[in-house]
Amino acid sequence: MKRRLNPLSIINRDRPSLVSGTALMAGTLLFSAGSLASIDDATVQKLIAQVEMLNARVQELESADETLRTENVALREATTENAKVAQESAKASAGLSEKLAWAERIKLKGDFRYRYENIDDDTKDDDRDRQRIRARIEANSQVTDTWKVGFGLASGGEDPVSTNQTLGDGGSTKGINLDLAYFDWTGLENTHVLGGKYKNPFYRPAKNALIWDGDYRPEGIAFQYDNGFLFSNGAVMMLESDNDSGDEDTITSWGLQFGINTALSDTFQLITGVSYYNTPVSGEPLQFDPDDSFGNSTIVNADGDLEYAYDFESLELFAELRTTVADLPASVFVDWVENQDPDDDNTGWAIGAKLGKAKKRGTWQLGYTYQDLDADAVLGLTTDSDFGGGGTNVKGSLIKAAYALDTNVSFAVAYFINDKGDDETDYDRLQVDLKYKY
Repeated sequence: MKRRLNPLSIINRDRPSLVSGTALMAGTLLFSAGSLASIDDATVQKLIAQVEMLNARVQELESADETLRTENVALREATTENAKVAQESAKASAGLSEKLAWAERIKLKGDFRYRYENIDDDTKDDDRDRQRIRARIEANSQVTDTWKVGFGLASGGEDPVSTNQTLGDGGSTKGINLDLAYFDWTGLENTHVLGGKYKNPFYRPAKNALIWDGDYRPEGIAFQYDNGFLFSNGAVMMLESDNDSGDEDTITSWGLQFGINTALSDTFQLITGVSYYNTPVSGEPLQFDPDDSFGNSTIVNADGDLEYAYDFESLELFAELRTTVADLPASVFVDWVENQDPDDDNTGWAIGAKLGKAKKRGTWQLGYTYQDLDADAVLGLTTDSDFGGGGTNVKGSLIKAAYALDTNVSFAVAYFINDKGDDETDYDRLQVDLKYKY
Protein backbone atom coordinates (compact mmCIF):
# COMPACT_ATOMS: atom_id res chain seq x y z
CA MET A 1 0.00 0.00 0.00
CA LYS A 2 1.37 3.41 -0.99
CA ARG A 3 1.42 6.39 1.36
CA ARG A 4 1.99 10.10 0.98
CA LEU A 5 5.00 11.41 2.86
CA ASN A 6 5.83 14.85 4.15
CA PRO A 7 9.10 15.92 2.50
CA LEU A 8 10.29 17.69 5.65
CA SER A 9 10.07 14.45 7.58
CA ILE A 10 12.62 12.91 5.24
CA ILE A 11 15.06 15.75 5.61
CA ASN A 12 14.67 16.00 9.36
CA ARG A 13 14.99 12.28 10.01
CA ASP A 14 18.28 11.49 11.76
CA ARG A 15 19.35 14.98 10.66
CA PRO A 16 22.87 15.93 11.80
CA SER A 17 23.38 19.04 13.82
CA LEU A 18 24.93 20.78 10.77
CA VAL A 19 23.27 20.31 7.33
CA SER A 20 24.95 22.09 4.53
CA GLY A 21 23.22 24.17 1.88
CA THR A 22 24.06 21.53 -0.66
CA ALA A 23 22.01 18.82 1.13
CA LEU A 24 19.05 21.18 1.67
CA MET A 25 19.08 22.17 -1.97
CA ALA A 26 19.12 18.54 -3.03
CA GLY A 27 16.20 17.73 -0.73
CA THR A 28 14.23 20.72 -1.94
CA LEU A 29 14.68 19.79 -5.57
CA LEU A 30 13.92 16.17 -4.88
CA PHE A 31 10.70 16.83 -3.04
CA SER A 32 9.40 19.84 -4.86
CA ALA A 33 5.67 20.22 -5.50
CA GLY A 34 5.93 18.28 -8.71
CA SER A 35 7.49 15.34 -6.91
CA LEU A 36 4.92 14.72 -4.17
CA ALA A 37 3.44 11.75 -5.92
CA SER A 38 3.10 8.41 -4.27
CA ILE A 39 6.54 6.83 -3.54
CA ASP A 40 7.15 3.34 -2.18
CA ASP A 41 9.28 2.67 0.90
CA ALA A 42 12.26 1.31 -1.06
CA THR A 43 12.53 4.47 -3.08
CA VAL A 44 12.24 6.58 0.06
CA GLN A 45 15.02 4.65 1.76
CA LYS A 46 17.18 5.01 -1.30
CA LEU A 47 16.65 8.74 -1.38
CA ILE A 48 17.36 9.01 2.34
CA ALA A 49 20.65 7.11 1.85
CA GLN A 50 21.66 9.45 -0.96
CA VAL A 51 20.91 12.52 1.15
CA GLU A 52 22.91 11.10 4.05
CA MET A 53 25.79 10.32 1.71
CA LEU A 54 25.74 13.91 0.44
CA ASN A 55 25.63 15.19 3.99
CA ALA A 56 28.66 13.01 4.95
CA ARG A 57 30.58 14.29 1.92
CA VAL A 58 29.83 17.87 2.87
CA GLN A 59 31.12 17.19 6.38
CA GLU A 60 34.30 15.69 4.92
CA LEU A 61 34.81 18.82 2.79
CA GLU A 62 34.22 21.05 5.80
CA SER A 63 36.74 19.02 7.80
CA ALA A 64 39.28 19.23 4.95
CA ASP A 65 38.68 22.97 4.72
CA GLU A 66 39.31 23.35 8.44
CA THR A 67 42.52 21.31 8.09
CA LEU A 68 43.65 23.54 5.21
CA ARG A 69 42.93 26.65 7.24
CA THR A 70 44.96 25.25 10.14
CA GLU A 71 47.83 24.32 7.81
CA ASN A 72 47.72 27.77 6.18
CA VAL A 73 48.02 29.41 9.58
CA ALA A 74 50.96 27.13 10.47
CA LEU A 75 52.55 27.84 7.07
CA ARG A 76 52.21 31.59 7.55
CA GLU A 77 53.74 31.29 11.01
CA ALA A 78 56.58 29.14 9.64
CA THR A 79 57.17 31.57 6.76
CA THR A 80 57.32 34.47 9.19
CA GLU A 81 59.72 32.55 11.41
CA ASN A 82 61.88 31.60 8.41
CA ALA A 83 61.96 35.23 7.32
CA LYS A 84 63.11 36.24 10.79
CA VAL A 85 65.77 33.51 10.76
CA ALA A 86 66.90 34.58 7.28
CA GLN A 87 67.07 38.21 8.38
CA GLU A 88 69.06 37.32 11.48
CA SER A 89 71.32 35.11 9.37
CA ALA A 90 71.90 37.93 6.90
CA LYS A 91 72.76 40.28 9.75
CA ALA A 92 75.14 37.72 11.23
CA SER A 93 76.74 37.14 7.82
CA ALA A 94 77.16 40.87 7.28
CA GLY A 95 78.73 41.19 10.71
CA LEU A 96 81.09 38.29 10.00
CA SER A 97 82.05 39.76 6.63
CA GLU A 98 82.78 43.07 8.30
CA LYS A 99 84.90 41.36 10.94
CA LEU A 100 86.83 39.38 8.29
CA ALA A 101 87.27 42.36 5.94
CA TRP A 102 90.67 43.08 7.51
CA ALA A 103 91.90 39.66 6.37
CA GLU A 104 91.01 40.47 2.77
CA ARG A 105 93.08 43.66 2.99
CA ILE A 106 96.21 41.83 4.15
CA LYS A 107 98.61 40.31 1.62
CA LEU A 108 101.47 37.97 2.48
CA LYS A 109 104.63 37.17 0.53
CA GLY A 110 108.05 35.85 1.31
CA ASP A 111 111.00 33.73 0.27
CA PHE A 112 113.32 31.04 1.55
CA ARG A 113 116.88 30.25 0.44
CA TYR A 114 119.20 27.37 1.30
CA ARG A 115 122.87 28.03 0.50
CA TYR A 116 126.17 26.20 0.41
CA GLU A 117 129.12 28.59 0.48
CA ASN A 118 132.87 28.20 0.04
CA ILE A 119 135.28 31.12 0.62
CA ASP A 120 138.94 31.07 -0.44
CA ASP A 121 140.53 34.15 1.15
CA ASP A 122 144.31 34.41 0.84
CA THR A 123 144.45 36.34 4.12
CA LYS A 124 143.17 33.20 5.86
CA ASP A 125 145.02 29.92 6.36
CA ASP A 126 142.16 27.67 5.26
CA ASP A 127 139.11 27.75 3.04
CA ARG A 128 135.81 28.37 4.73
CA ASP A 129 132.80 26.09 4.10
CA ARG A 130 129.37 26.73 5.59
CA GLN A 131 125.67 26.05 5.16
CA ARG A 132 123.33 29.04 5.42
CA ILE A 133 119.65 29.85 5.24
CA ARG A 134 117.64 32.99 4.67
CA ALA A 135 113.94 33.25 5.44
CA ARG A 136 111.81 36.38 4.99
CA ILE A 137 108.10 37.15 5.22
CA GLU A 138 106.24 40.38 4.61
CA ALA A 139 102.63 41.38 5.32
CA ASN A 140 101.04 44.57 4.05
CA SER A 141 97.55 45.94 4.52
CA GLN A 142 95.61 48.49 2.46
CA VAL A 143 94.26 50.60 5.32
CA THR A 144 92.45 53.07 3.01
CA ASP A 145 92.50 53.79 -0.70
CA THR A 146 95.68 55.84 -0.28
CA TRP A 147 97.33 54.44 2.87
CA LYS A 148 99.12 51.12 3.19
CA VAL A 149 101.27 49.75 6.01
CA GLY A 150 103.80 46.94 5.81
CA PHE A 151 105.61 44.71 8.26
CA GLY A 152 108.39 42.20 7.61
CA LEU A 153 110.51 39.69 9.53
CA ALA A 154 113.78 38.11 8.44
CA SER A 155 116.31 35.59 9.69
CA GLY A 156 119.86 36.51 10.68
CA GLY A 157 121.34 38.98 13.09
CA GLU A 158 121.72 42.75 13.20
CA ASP A 159 123.87 43.06 10.05
CA PRO A 160 122.25 45.85 7.94
CA VAL A 161 123.21 44.19 4.65
CA SER A 162 122.64 40.48 5.33
CA THR A 163 119.80 38.32 6.61
CA ASN A 164 121.71 35.04 6.26
CA GLN A 165 121.84 32.65 9.19
CA THR A 166 124.65 30.08 9.44
CA LEU A 167 123.54 26.59 10.44
CA GLY A 168 125.18 24.82 13.36
CA ASP A 169 125.83 25.58 17.01
CA GLY A 170 124.32 22.27 17.98
CA GLY A 171 121.03 22.93 16.23
CA SER A 172 120.31 26.05 18.27
CA THR A 173 117.27 28.19 17.50
CA LYS A 174 117.96 31.02 15.08
CA GLY A 175 117.25 34.71 15.33
CA ILE A 176 114.31 36.51 13.74
CA ASN A 177 114.52 40.30 13.40
CA LEU A 178 112.47 43.26 12.24
CA ASP A 179 113.26 43.68 8.54
CA LEU A 180 110.47 46.05 7.46
CA ALA A 181 108.03 48.40 9.20
CA TYR A 182 106.69 51.20 7.03
CA PHE A 183 103.77 53.24 5.73
CA ASP A 184 103.13 53.95 2.05
CA TRP A 185 100.96 56.91 0.97
CA THR A 186 99.77 57.15 -2.64
CA GLY A 187 97.53 60.21 -2.47
CA LEU A 188 99.32 61.87 -5.42
CA GLU A 189 99.27 60.36 -8.91
CA ASN A 190 102.27 58.13 -9.74
CA THR A 191 103.75 58.87 -6.30
CA HIS A 192 104.64 56.91 -3.19
CA VAL A 193 105.63 58.51 0.12
CA LEU A 194 107.30 56.04 2.48
CA GLY A 195 108.21 56.24 6.13
CA GLY A 196 109.78 53.89 8.67
CA LYS A 197 112.06 51.00 7.68
CA TYR A 198 111.42 50.24 4.01
CA LYS A 199 112.92 48.67 0.90
CA ASN A 200 115.53 50.77 -0.88
CA PRO A 201 113.65 53.33 -3.00
CA PHE A 202 116.58 54.07 -5.35
CA TYR A 203 116.80 52.50 -8.79
CA ARG A 204 119.77 50.12 -9.19
CA PRO A 205 120.66 49.40 -12.85
CA ALA A 206 120.29 45.64 -13.42
CA LYS A 207 120.00 45.39 -9.61
CA ASN A 208 123.77 45.66 -9.27
CA ALA A 209 125.23 46.36 -5.81
CA LEU A 210 127.97 48.91 -6.53
CA ILE A 211 126.42 51.35 -4.02
CA TRP A 212 123.55 49.46 -2.36
CA ASP A 213 123.37 45.86 -1.21
CA GLY A 214 120.02 44.32 -2.14
CA ASP A 215 119.23 43.54 1.50
CA TYR A 216 119.83 47.06 2.81
CA ARG A 217 116.69 48.61 4.36
CA PRO A 218 116.95 52.40 4.81
CA GLU A 219 115.23 54.06 7.77
CA GLY A 220 113.56 57.46 7.59
CA ILE A 221 111.36 59.14 4.97
CA ALA A 222 111.40 58.52 1.21
CA PHE A 223 109.44 59.26 -1.94
CA GLN A 224 109.13 57.68 -5.39
CA TYR A 225 107.66 59.18 -8.56
CA ASP A 226 107.29 57.35 -11.87
CA ASN A 227 104.99 58.24 -14.78
CA GLY A 228 106.43 55.61 -17.09
CA PHE A 229 108.86 58.01 -18.76
CA LEU A 230 110.29 60.20 -16.00
CA PHE A 231 111.12 58.86 -12.56
CA SER A 232 112.55 60.37 -9.42
CA ASN A 233 113.45 58.90 -6.04
CA GLY A 234 114.61 60.53 -2.83
CA ALA A 235 115.16 59.72 0.82
CA VAL A 236 116.27 61.16 4.13
CA MET A 237 117.88 58.22 5.92
CA MET A 238 118.70 58.08 9.60
CA LEU A 239 122.03 56.40 10.35
CA GLU A 240 121.63 57.64 13.92
CA SER A 241 118.51 59.51 15.05
CA ASP A 242 119.13 59.66 18.82
CA ASN A 243 121.72 62.10 20.10
CA ASP A 244 121.53 60.41 23.50
CA SER A 245 122.59 57.04 22.10
CA GLY A 246 126.23 57.43 23.10
CA ASP A 247 127.29 59.08 19.83
CA GLU A 248 128.07 62.78 19.83
CA ASP A 249 125.62 63.74 17.07
CA THR A 250 122.74 62.44 15.07
CA ILE A 251 123.78 61.30 11.58
CA THR A 252 121.46 61.83 8.64
CA SER A 253 122.14 60.74 5.07
CA TRP A 254 120.08 61.87 2.10
CA GLY A 255 119.87 61.06 -1.58
CA LEU A 256 118.12 62.27 -4.72
CA GLN A 257 117.78 60.50 -8.06
CA PHE A 258 116.35 61.43 -11.48
CA GLY A 259 115.97 59.16 -14.48
CA ILE A 260 114.39 58.66 -17.90
CA ASN A 261 112.87 55.43 -19.22
CA THR A 262 112.86 55.59 -23.03
CA ALA A 263 111.49 53.12 -25.56
CA LEU A 264 113.98 53.36 -28.42
CA SER A 265 112.01 50.83 -30.49
CA ASP A 266 109.73 47.84 -30.05
CA THR A 267 112.67 45.78 -28.81
CA PHE A 268 115.00 48.32 -27.18
CA GLN A 269 114.46 50.14 -23.90
CA LEU A 270 117.01 52.57 -22.44
CA ILE A 271 117.03 53.65 -18.78
CA THR A 272 119.41 56.46 -17.83
CA GLY A 273 119.77 58.47 -14.67
CA VAL A 274 121.79 60.53 -12.23
CA SER A 275 121.91 60.26 -8.42
CA TYR A 276 123.51 62.19 -5.59
CA TYR A 277 124.02 60.77 -2.10
CA ASN A 278 125.25 62.86 0.83
CA THR A 279 126.43 61.23 4.05
CA PRO A 280 128.25 63.71 6.34
CA VAL A 281 130.24 61.37 8.60
CA SER A 282 133.73 62.91 8.56
CA GLY A 283 134.99 62.82 12.14
CA GLU A 284 132.06 60.67 13.26
CA PRO A 285 132.37 57.20 14.87
CA LEU A 286 132.07 54.17 12.60
CA GLN A 287 128.53 52.95 12.10
CA PHE A 288 127.29 49.48 13.10
CA ASP A 289 130.74 48.09 13.97
CA PRO A 290 133.19 50.42 15.77
CA ASP A 291 136.13 48.27 14.64
CA ASP A 292 135.20 47.82 10.95
CA SER A 293 135.00 50.65 8.41
CA PHE A 294 134.05 48.24 5.57
CA GLY A 295 136.94 49.52 3.48
CA ASN A 296 136.56 53.28 4.05
CA SER A 297 139.52 55.40 5.18
CA THR A 298 139.63 56.17 8.90
CA ILE A 299 141.37 58.35 11.44
CA VAL A 300 141.96 57.77 15.15
CA ASN A 301 140.49 60.32 17.55
CA ALA A 302 141.92 61.46 20.88
CA ASP A 303 140.23 58.57 22.68
CA GLY A 304 141.79 56.02 20.36
CA ASP A 305 138.50 55.25 18.55
CA LEU A 306 138.17 54.99 14.79
CA GLU A 307 136.33 57.72 12.87
CA TYR A 308 135.51 58.28 9.21
CA ALA A 309 138.16 60.32 7.40
CA TYR A 310 135.81 61.78 4.77
CA ASP A 311 132.25 62.72 4.07
CA PHE A 312 130.49 60.90 1.24
CA GLU A 313 129.21 63.26 -1.45
CA SER A 314 128.75 60.62 -4.10
CA LEU A 315 127.59 61.47 -7.63
CA GLU A 316 126.27 58.53 -9.67
CA LEU A 317 125.61 58.19 -13.41
CA PHE A 318 124.04 55.02 -14.82
CA ALA A 319 122.52 53.51 -17.96
CA GLU A 320 120.79 50.20 -18.68
CA LEU A 321 119.78 48.89 -22.11
CA ARG A 322 117.13 46.17 -22.29
CA THR A 323 116.34 44.11 -25.38
CA THR A 324 115.78 40.53 -26.56
CA VAL A 325 118.27 38.09 -28.04
CA ALA A 326 116.90 34.91 -29.66
CA ASP A 327 113.55 35.58 -27.94
CA LEU A 328 115.29 35.79 -24.56
CA PRO A 329 115.31 38.93 -22.39
CA ALA A 330 118.74 40.53 -22.31
CA SER A 331 120.31 43.62 -20.79
CA VAL A 332 123.61 45.46 -20.46
CA PHE A 333 124.40 48.19 -17.93
CA VAL A 334 127.07 50.59 -16.75
CA ASP A 335 127.18 52.28 -13.34
CA TRP A 336 129.71 54.96 -12.29
CA VAL A 337 130.12 56.84 -9.00
CA GLU A 338 132.52 59.46 -7.62
CA ASN A 339 132.83 60.92 -4.12
CA GLN A 340 133.37 64.69 -4.34
CA ASP A 341 135.05 65.03 -0.91
CA PRO A 342 138.39 63.17 -1.12
CA ASP A 343 140.88 63.71 -3.94
CA ASP A 344 142.04 60.12 -4.26
CA ASP A 345 140.55 56.64 -4.09
CA ASN A 346 137.14 58.18 -4.70
CA THR A 347 135.64 56.48 -7.78
CA GLY A 348 133.86 53.26 -8.56
CA TRP A 349 132.32 51.64 -11.60
CA ALA A 350 130.60 48.46 -12.71
CA ILE A 351 129.66 47.04 -16.09
CA GLY A 352 127.71 43.89 -16.83
CA ALA A 353 125.29 41.90 -18.95
CA LYS A 354 122.51 39.37 -18.42
CA LEU A 355 120.75 36.92 -20.74
CA GLY A 356 117.51 35.05 -20.00
CA LYS A 357 115.32 34.97 -16.90
CA ALA A 358 114.83 31.97 -14.60
CA LYS A 359 111.15 32.43 -13.75
CA LYS A 360 108.96 29.68 -15.24
CA ARG A 361 109.89 26.00 -15.23
CA GLY A 362 112.70 25.22 -17.62
CA THR A 363 113.85 28.82 -18.10
CA TRP A 364 117.38 29.97 -17.29
CA GLN A 365 119.63 32.99 -17.03
CA LEU A 366 123.31 33.90 -17.18
CA GLY A 367 124.99 37.07 -15.94
CA TYR A 368 128.40 38.67 -15.69
CA THR A 369 129.58 41.80 -13.84
CA TYR A 370 132.96 43.44 -13.48
CA GLN A 371 133.32 45.97 -10.67
CA ASP A 372 136.05 48.26 -9.36
CA LEU A 373 135.25 50.25 -6.20
CA ASP A 374 137.79 52.54 -4.53
CA ALA A 375 138.02 52.79 -0.76
CA ASP A 376 136.21 56.12 -0.38
CA ALA A 377 133.86 56.17 -3.38
CA VAL A 378 130.78 55.34 -1.29
CA LEU A 379 129.89 54.46 2.29
CA GLY A 380 131.22 50.90 2.63
CA LEU A 381 128.53 49.88 5.12
CA THR A 382 125.80 49.78 2.46
CA THR A 383 127.66 48.04 -0.40
CA ASP A 384 127.48 44.40 -1.52
CA SER A 385 128.15 42.16 1.49
CA ASP A 386 129.48 39.30 -0.71
CA PHE A 387 131.72 41.02 -3.27
CA GLY A 388 135.27 40.83 -1.90
CA GLY A 389 133.85 40.00 1.52
CA GLY A 390 131.85 43.22 1.67
CA GLY A 391 132.62 46.93 1.62
CA THR A 392 134.85 49.03 -0.63
CA ASN A 393 138.43 48.82 -1.91
CA VAL A 394 137.63 45.74 -4.00
CA LYS A 395 137.54 44.83 -7.67
CA GLY A 396 136.94 41.79 -9.83
CA SER A 397 134.33 39.63 -11.53
CA LEU A 398 131.01 38.10 -10.60
CA ILE A 399 129.56 35.22 -12.66
CA LYS A 400 125.98 34.09 -12.09
CA ALA A 401 123.74 31.35 -13.48
CA ALA A 402 120.25 30.17 -12.54
CA TYR A 403 117.73 27.56 -13.70
CA ALA A 404 114.02 27.45 -12.79
CA LEU A 405 113.12 23.99 -11.47
CA ASP A 406 109.50 25.11 -11.26
CA THR A 407 107.55 28.34 -11.02
CA ASN A 408 109.00 30.25 -8.04
CA VAL A 409 111.59 27.52 -7.42
CA SER A 410 115.12 27.95 -8.81
CA PHE A 411 118.65 26.62 -8.56
CA ALA A 412 121.42 29.24 -8.74
CA VAL A 413 125.21 29.45 -8.69
CA ALA A 414 127.36 32.56 -8.14
CA TYR A 415 131.14 32.76 -8.31
CA PHE A 416 133.14 35.81 -7.16
CA ILE A 417 136.72 36.25 -8.45
CA ASN A 418 137.88 39.35 -6.57
CA ASP A 419 140.92 41.26 -5.36
CA LYS A 420 140.59 43.22 -2.11
CA GLY A 421 142.60 45.75 -0.18
CA ASP A 422 145.57 47.86 -1.18
CA ASP A 423 147.67 44.74 -1.73
CA GLU A 424 144.94 43.19 -3.95
CA THR A 425 144.65 39.93 -2.03
CA ASP A 426 142.89 37.12 -3.91
CA TYR A 427 139.37 36.47 -2.72
CA ASP A 428 137.20 33.76 -4.33
CA ARG A 429 133.70 32.90 -3.22
CA LEU A 430 131.30 30.18 -4.42
CA GLN A 431 127.59 30.19 -3.58
CA VAL A 432 125.14 27.42 -4.51
CA ASP A 433 121.51 28.29 -3.79
CA LEU A 434 118.11 26.67 -3.78
CA LYS A 435 115.49 29.42 -3.77
CA TYR A 436 111.74 29.46 -3.12
CA LYS A 437 109.28 32.35 -3.42
CA TYR A 438 105.71 32.44 -2.18
